[in-house]
Amino acid sequence: MQITKDKVVLINYTLKNDDGEVIDSSEGNDPLAYLHGAENIIPGLEKALEGKAMGDSVSVTVPPEEGYGTFDEGKVQAVPKDMFEDAGEVAVGSQYHAAGPDGGYITITVTEIGDDTVTVDANHPLAGENLSFDVEIVEIREASAEELEHGHVHGPGGHEH
Repeated sequence: MQITKDKVVLINYTLKNDDGEVIDSSEGNDPLAYLHGAENIIPGLEKALEGKAMGDSVSVTVPPEEGYGTFDEGKVQAVPKDMFEDAGEVAVGSQYHAAGPDGGYITITVTEIGDDTVTVDANHPLAGENLSFDVEIVEIREASAEELEHGHVHGPGGHEH
């Protein structure tokens, strides 16, 4: 069986940055399970896995445009410090959820704390980064009707309701 749209795929992976540092890995954990074609993983990795079979290994470097996007300076802003008075201790690296422009939530990361302002960044932490993946395809199976309806994998390595 090959990886095509609407197949459930389980992978072991290691993700590194341009400096060769490991950013994330499934090592020591269950394989990552995702529904192919449902935008459960970044587009560049999904594209690289298309058509592969169980047991295949893939090494791919995904550019920012096919990963978490390019870094957008417009998503970095200084806000009044008093906006955080109910947030407890605010520190560089702290993350918070804020209302986004489309009514959903976005994650913001504190990058600097001044006397009267806190600088926050709404870019994904990996925005602007090349992402190098080493992937082993562990399993491919048909998705259940419920998984297709929900748009994600259920069970081990997937989403539990």
